[in-house]
Amino acid sequence: MLTQLLLLPIMGPLNGVVWIAEQIQERTNTEFDAQENLHKQLLSLQLSFDIGEISEEEFEIQEEEILLKIQALEEEARLELEAEQEQARLELETEQEQAPLTLEVEQDEFENPPLFTRNIDTYRHLVTL
Repeated sequence: MLTQLLLLPIMGPLNGVVWIAEQIQERTNTEFDAQENLHKQLLSLQLSFDIGEISEEEFEIQEEEILLKIQALEEEARLELEAEQEQARLELETEQEQAPLTLEVEQDEFENPPLFTRNIDTYRHLVTL
């Protein structure tokens, strides 16, 4: 318990990163499994049609439903990717906008030296004499 408390500043952020990675992996697996299951359903439907278990009309209706679901999953994945790219672009622009401001502040420090008070000026003159 004491060790965990002492290592909290180091392990806390690390555990947070691990948790985020696990969530991303879980979501990726779920989406991949959903698309994979739809492809399996499509293959099963094709086999059912080939061996004559379902009619051509039923096959076409079910095939269209499955293909629309696959297309919707792919569109959702594409939109999520675009949103992530847009977020990364905005973060980069924000960082680039903030960087010159920081540089300007640092330059102001050099361009505008502090003004000396009368006491400091007097002391400086005494030292130079």
